[in-house]
Amino acid sequence: MKKVFTLLGLALPLFLSAQTAKIRIDVDRTIGKIDPNIYGVFMEPIHFNGARMGLPDTVSFNTLYGNLYDPSSPLADKDGFRKDYINAGKELKVTNMRWPGGNYVMAYNWEDGIGPKSQRPVRVNMAWGGTDNNHVGTDEWVELNKSIGSDNVVCVNLGLGDIQNACHWLEYCNYPKGTYYSDLRIKYGHKEPYNIKIWDLGNEVDGAPWELGHKTADDYVKTAREAAKAMKSIDPTIRFVASGSSYYESTGKWIDWNRKVLEGLGDKINYLSIHRYWEKSPDYYTYMGQSAMDFDEKIRITADEIQTAKAKKDFTNPIYVSVDEYGAFGSNFRSVLSVAQCLNSFVRHADVVKMANFTMFTSLLGSDREKGTYKTPLFYIFKSFSNNCLGNSVDTYVACDTFNTEKYKGIPYLDVTSVYSPETQTLYINVINRNKDKAITADILPTSGEMTGKAVAGIIDSQSLETPFSFDKQPQYIPVTKEIKTNKTGLTYSFLPHSFTQIKVEIKK
Repeated sequence: MKKVFTLLGLALPLFLSAQTAKIRIDVDRTIGKIDPNIYGVFMEPIHFNGARMGLPDTVSFNTLYGNLYDPSSPLADKDGFRKDYINAGKELKVTNMRWPGGNYVMAYNWEDGIGPKSQRPVRVNMAWGGTDNNHVGTDEWVELNKSIGSDNVVCVNLGLGDIQNACHWLEYCNYPKGTYYSDLRIKYGHKEPYNIKIWDLGNEVDGAPWELGHKTADDYVKTAREAAKAMKSIDPTIRFVASGSSYYESTGKWIDWNRKVLEGLGDKINYLSIHRYWEKSPDYYTYMGQSAMDFDEKIRITADEIQTAKAKKDFTNPIYVSVDEYGAFGSNFRSVLSVAQCLNSFVRHADVVKMANFTMFTSLLGSDREKGTYKTPLFYIFKSFSNNCLGNSVDTYVACDTFNTEKYKGIPYLDVTSVYSPETQTLYINVINRNKDKAITADILPTSGEMTGKAVAGIIDSQSLETPFSFDKQPQYIPVTKEIKTNKTGLTYSFLPHSFTQIKVEIKK
């Protein structure tokens, strides 16, 4: 049914059509080279009880234990991790995984998670409730990433933890041998150092209402600066992510937080993190447009603050943005379109966004407690970017109809980015039609080079924006492909309402 509906939609008898749009793409004008690290994920052991999920209190769920990590499952590998998730990570070409938190890390002692599992202490999960048996610790996280082929990004505890504890963790992971903690790693069966290169200096330290051990910006800078100095004395090759904005309350203090952190830590760091989750709204256009503008704005303002701090303090080291927590809540096509817009934002700002981590890794698959995991439209959209959008983000101009929200005016219905590979002369055009009800026809015109051969469109859409995904409907979620005729001057294509389309075409120069 889904494919028949989609193909009929391409002929456009079913929908009204908006004004013809124009998309001009200049492959000679590079915004920035896309860093594969934008296709990372975030993973944290979050415990939900029934009340928190809107279900009876007897229901209990953990995002890690009994889910990604389940030694009793027939799908478990030798380390206790489920192969369906590992295989999904491989197919998605996930580049890095940020762990173990998140809020969880701000009360976490990494030493609880090493050594024989039978001897590891059970602790209260102070961030999320419930208990944690610590069966997934440093060695297990590293093995999981080896299985996927992704790099580790470790977030240290600068909440209730201290600098020395962070240094001991680094020593355990990266020091070759001959010290207490490096020899402890060897004792537990891991002779070679892990050589983890990227370390987060705390998580959401500005989060006064929710974080354990939150700090003022001035106090955070003092602590993080000393932590960076101490950790570099153990391994001078590591890179740091400073804890940027996560608390976007109405006074705009988040801007001051980033400014103080950048000015106080800029010479010590390689990335400034920001976290942003898609804001909910019952109104479709507020959800689609206002949240998209807000997400993009957070990146632009942070990028400007980086340049200002570098000029003011004369920093010579590059500093990039790491959006190391982002996502949307919900398991329907509405939420999927929001994640697609996040990915478009990263491509659009490829000059400054050099790492991103989707929350959570396990959410990239749908899950039915009785029938198992399955690939949803979210999986396929992430794959469209992570497998194809590697190369240069290039200048893309869009002229189309617009809409307004309470806060933002003139929001284009089409959200478009373009990625060009000079080596293969291949262009990928990512288009989200945010119009809820109307198809939009667009003339796509290269301003340099010529389109050759036929283009191929991959379409991901849904009749319903609100219907939850289900295991039984997974054949409907597979992208539909269609060939498009081109000529030297470009192509014309009609984008379905509330849809994602990725067009692949060769550009000869």
